[in-house]
Amino acid sequence: MSKKIIIIEDDQDILDIMTYVLSDEGYEVLASANSLPLKEVHLHKPMLILMDNRLTDGFGRDFCKEFKSNPANSHFPVVLVSANPGLEEMAHESHADSYLKKPFDIDELIEIVKKFD
Repeated sequence: MSKKIIIIEDDQDILDIMTYVLSDEGYEVLASANSLPLKEVHLHKPMLILMDNRLTDGFGRDFCKEFKSNPANSHFPVVLVSANPGLEEMAHESHADSYLKKPFDIDELIEIVKKFD
């Protein structure tokens, strides 16, 4: 059984690259341009959620904070992905489990995912 990762990213090129790389690494990827998969997380049971901060339907930091405040969701790891300055502090304040700065190297993406594998 493959391990599932949810990627929430509104930039289609970045979403495609992340999906391709992680699929090639053997992960099952659910890719989305909005936060809808967070509402269905218990159906998907991902090992990891990679979430951009600036999304079409809001801010990843806000979605993360709300998501992690629910005890039923708190065990799902979330990595904020952003080019925003102060990403480390933003990740901490939103209770994200880690963060990945854009632009990122493919090896950095794989390395951070493997930390949660």
